[in-house]
Amino acid sequence: MTLDEARAVFAGLRPRLAEFVRIRADLAELRRDLETDGASRHGGLADAKAFEARLYADLEHFAQVGAQVKGFAPVLLDFPGERDGEPVLWCWLEGDRDIEWYHRVDTGFAGRRPT
Repeated sequence: MTLDEARAVFAGLRPRLAEFVRIRADLAELRRDLETDGASRHGGLADAKAFEARLYADLEHFAQVGAQVKGFAPVLLDFPGERDGEPVLWCWLEGDRDIEWYHRVDTGFAGRRPT
């Protein structure tokens, strides 16, 4: 896919990614609270399982729309594409405003360059 196509897919994922980050944080707090206090404002063990199920469903959704999930915390997504006739991965890291990086398929994150 082109960079514009990857950005369009990413734009559709933005709301779900924001919710993913919120749920991931809630789950982290819930787990910690249950370990230390036995109770949490986020609920109990059943709620933790529900949060986990939601996160896994989101990760599957990201993959179904064409993103390769490379990281969970922080979220790292790669979108297969092509630049100047060469296969690349358009790369988004949690905290980036948009897809502003790419890297060759064979170099990974260390080979990231600005788009």
